[in-house]
Amino acid sequence: MSERLERLVNLTATLLDTRRPLTLEELAERLEPSYPAQKVARRRAFERDKETLRNLGVPIITTPVDALTNELGYRIRPEDYYLPDPGLSSDERAALHVAVTAVRLEGGEAREGLSKLGGVEGTPAPALAALEVTSGLGELFDAVARRRTVDFDYRGEVRHLDPYGVVHRFGHWYVVGRDRDKDALRSFRIDRLDGPPRPGAEGGFEAPVDFDPSTALRADPLTYGDDEPVTAQVLVDVSHAAWVVDKLGEPAVVERRADGGVVVALDVVNREAFRSFVLGLLEHAEVLAPPELRQDIVDWLRAVAEPVA
Repeated sequence: MSERLERLVNLTATLLDTRRPLTLEELAERLEPSYPAQKVARRRAFERDKETLRNLGVPIITTPVDALTNELGYRIRPEDYYLPDPGLSSDERAALHVAVTAVRLEGGEAREGLSKLGGVEGTPAPALAALEVTSGLGELFDAVARRRTVDFDYRGEVRHLDPYGVVHRFGHWYVVGRDRDKDALRSFRIDRLDGPPRPGAEGGFEAPVDFDPSTALRADPLTYGDDEPVTAQVLVDVSHAAWVVDKLGEPAVVERRADGGVVVALDVVNREAFRSFVLGLLEHAEVLAPPELRQDIVDWLRAVAEPVA
């Protein structure tokens, strides 16, 4: 561990542990590694550490401790720092555990968060999906939460976006919001950003009330890809027919069957995304045509089912 990182960890622990604000001189006496002995250098190093922790979301408060000298003290109130107990029951924690283990996010952060909410309950569920964590995803989630306008390079252009939400659709992550240059709602596939997004100041915009970012992709599912376009026909049974028609739109329906099922047609330009769409419907969907797309699904499922040598 680097000296500064070790000091940041110890500074956080010290400010959490104290019941009264500590002055910089008191912190310098307690911390290891310590701050420089020279006062100006000590103050500069401390202010840098304080700013770093605050940027990470650590709520350091500043309180006057001497009215005559205007000396300041610092502490972190535990109630501001720690996640409050949400009061989940054992059944609720078990349900949360099933959700976290059934859909696995690359990196394992979800399981760490689950532990903070009360620990792991029950047996892990079989994994139904694994979501890739795309570069820039964390910054965009933060921008949505803090209402930060973001700039990014996309297909040779600089775009300026008020991000209303982040959506995982058909195997890829998208950021949805108002394109400031075009003054219109737009969505961008995050893995196609040319470099990391550049967030602006906090509170830079207000999202529409009750806005659902998934609706911004309603008209263009499976249209993000570079494969040679091919029209697929998929049979969806009655239990999921209404949901699929709602997502794809009524024009996608090519046949309504007597049992309530529907056959939908859609242009596929991203076979991986198409496979995610079909498998996401589990046993409620069947690829009817063309034969090569149907075989793609069969081959993929057989490969997954084969035991690892």
